[in-house]
Amino acid sequence: MNRCSWVNDNPLYIEYHDKEWGRASYDDRHLFEMLILEMFQAGLSWECILNKRKYFVEAFDSFDVVKVSNYGDNKIEELMNNKNIVRNKRKITASISNAKIFREIQNEFGSFSNYIWSFTNNLIIDHKGLFMTSNELSDTISLDLKKRGMKFVGTVIIYSYLQAIGIINDHEIDCFCYLDVKKPKE
Repeated sequence: MNRCSWVNDNPLYIEYHDKEWGRASYDDRHLFEMLILEMFQAGLSWECILNKRKYFVEAFDSFDVVKVSNYGDNKIEELMNNKNIVRNKRKITASISNAKIFREIQNEFGSFSNYIWSFTNNLIIDHKGLFMTSNELSDTISLDLKKRGMKFVGTVIIYSYLQAIGIINDHEIDCFCYLDVKKPKE
């Protein structure tokens, strides 16, 4: 079975690639989780974040956006002392402020899913295995999120996010997942 060439032999990496990466997601909890994880990944490897993912889930209350948006100084201190996650205060505080903006977007659009998928009219963009780190779509979404006040949402992070949540299909053409990704929402 052929996989994308970036997948190594880490069982977590294999499972993530095979069952999650590039599959269309419309669930706001998952969309929030991936946004926060991608934000924490900035400057690090995705494998590092993936290896710590279960600890992030625990530390960030299963990525409950309401809970995260209400974190205060005590929770920030708790997160800064959690050796199992990335302890970057700027990213931790940005995750809280981004959660508040995420909720504002939910209120404006009915869901974050409605917002993020509106940029492609609910279509999956197929890059046919081309290697890119950003594009016009990620530029546009990054700019919009920044205008709304989000942090750590540069075009490269947003491009990676769009790949992760299935808006962009960047599976390599000979990867078994290339044709296997879910169809767009009707």
